Amino acid sequence: MSVLVDHQTRVVVQGITGHQGTTHTRQMKEFGTQVVAGVTPGKAGATVEGVPVFDSVRDAVERTGANASCIFVPAPGAKDALIEAVDAGIRLCTIVTEHVPFHDMLVMYHYAKSRGARIIGPNCPGIAAPGKAKVGIIPNVVFRPGRVGVISRSGTLTYEIVNGITEHGLGESTCIGLGGDPVVGTTFLDALPMFETDHDTDLLVMVGEIGGTAEEDAAEYIGKHFSKPVVAYIAGRAAPEGKRMGHAGAIISRGKGTAATKVAALEAAGVTVARFPYDVAELVAAKLAKASQR
Repeated sequence: MSVLVDHQTRVVVQGITGHQGTTHTRQMKEFGTQVVAGVTPGKAGATVEGVPVFDSVRDAVERTGANASCIFVPAPGAKDALIEAVDAGIRLCTIVTEHVPFHDMLVMYHYAKSRGARIIGPNCPGIAAPGKAKVGIIPNVVFRPGRVGVISRSGTLTYEIVNGITEHGLGESTCIGLGGDPVVGTTFLDALPMFETDHDTDLLVMVGEIGGTAEEDAAEYIGKHFSKPVVAYIAGRAAPEGKRMGHAGAIISRGKGTAATKVAALEAAGVTVARFPYDVAELVAAKLAKASQR
């Protein structure tokens, strides 16, 4: 069992003939993912990394049974790509594309939700379940199958922290990169119940950052409803108020969304918060060792 992706995941890559689409199609296949189709209008009949290309997502779904999409199209076309995928019956859409217009994402979020589809992203590294499937761009080499779940708003920090967990001889059940935009399709609150019921996850790692209230909301949920141990890291402790740091969603104002408020909320919910990214793996190992002795 894993969260959202598994051996049954069949991926269609929208924008497969572009450089990023081609590169990450190859890497997803090397990870073990069933990449069954690609879509680039006007390129039907071609193949990329052994994957057949179609003119539309509907054609790809009808011919290959694709049930998940990885979207690499440029930002101005992301909304149309998402709507096309959802209309074709895709129910899991990972949008790697960054700089998707804010108002486009509002439309995309509600359109997908109204039709029972889930978006991961935009501006995200995707989702991976080691030994099963990966939809996105997270480097293959950082993973090892295991029982640690990871949810992260950051891209690079995800890679660093997952790699640390792997180097400690542990491994990951599922890793979800939520994305760093102000509006994303899947939040901590959406992901937490999935990991709570995932029998392959014994412990959860949360990687947050300044801006918004996603981590505070997650802390409230954890305190009331989440039974598994949680280790967290919050990026942006040194960020000055009102200064955007990297992600479009990473901005603090009027005393809200600071690293201090997020850390305090998480600790109040019983979460162990790491001071530095390289501390996470050690804290995870210690918690798992303690749990095994009970």
